[in-house]
Parts: sequence; structure tokens; C-alpha cells
Amino acid sequence: MEKKFKLSVNSPMILGFTFVCFAAFILNMITAGWANKVLFSVYRSSLLDPLTYFRMFGHILGHASWDHFCGNIMMILVIGPLLEEKYGGKNILFVILTTAFVTGLAHYLLFPGTALLGASGVVFAFILLSSFVGIKNKEIPLTLILVALFYIGGQIYQGLFVRDNISNLTHILGGLTGSVLGFAMHKNKMNKY
Repeated sequence: MEKKFKLSVNSPMILGFTFVCFAAFILNMITAGWANKVLFSVYRSSLLDPLTYFRMFGHILGHASWDHFCGNIMMILVIGPLLEEKYGGKNILFVILTTAFVTGLAHYLLFPGTALLGASGVVFAFILLSSFVGIKNKEIPLTLILVALFYIGGQIYQGLFVRDNISNLTHILGGLTGSVLGFAMHKNKMNKY
């Protein structure tokens, strides 16, 4: 007798994050842009406004268009489950929230006249974090160096020489956050043995 295939929730944290981002995207469509402006973008606003603190994290949920949403979420769905399997859902949530806070605070402090939204910082954190998956002992994998060189170096180049609506600083900070947390999680895991 053949077994039937069934759906499996292989990565609850990544799937949950994806569904929350999708819900934010739909809410923004229904509200004709109000949700992104008020909830899902970080920008300089009064520290007396409670939404200022929500937006420090909530900006990673908002996306400006379907292409923006798909570009970020596809990368998260490809890389995220492998990371969640390796590090666990709680650690992945910590990476997501830390990346949101670091990129949100930097944008709040450095770019008072613009708004930032999207999960690209999380994507870059995941890309750099994924380079730590195969580390053994005190080795530094060549793939980590190459990923850092190409992704972070590319973002520095684009930030200096290409004018577009992409926040290269968010990508750089996301990648650095993923690297620091990957190193810390790897070191913590090695200290247990």
C-alpha cells in the first residue's frame, strides 16, 4: 500500500514570518497605502508616539509592491528553513528581531527625511548567517569570506555609485548582524562541547 503525500510545516518560524508579511501586504493594499505609512515603515517621528517603537520592528513586514514582497520572501523561504533547522525557531526569531531593530534604529537616526520598509535586511542577515552552517571547530569557511566580499562589497559599491531607492545600508547592516549572530551562535554551540 502506497503512502500518500501530506503537507508538513517544516519551518514554523519562517512560515509564520512569511504569512505575517503577506497579511501586512494585503492590509496595505486594502488601506491604499495607509498601513505602510503608519505601521510598516520606519522614519523619524516623535519618541512620544508609541507607533515609533512598533515601526522600529514593524518596518520589516511592509513591502512597497508585489515584486518587492516576492523578491524578499522568496529568498527567506529558500534560506530560512535550513537556518531554522540548524539554529532553531527561537534563534531565528532573535535574528529577525535583532536585524529589524538594528536596521530600523540606524535608519531612524541617519535618514530623518525618508521612510524604510521591507525585509531585505533580514534576507542579508540570513545570507551571511547561512555561511556559518558548515563551520567546524575554529575554521573560517572560505564561503563566508566570499559571500561577505560579494554581497557586502557589492552593497558598498552600489551605495557609492548607483542611485536608486534601495537602502544599501540596510543590506550591509543586515549582513553584519547575520555575521555577528552567526559567529556568536557558533561559538556558543562550540562552548557546549
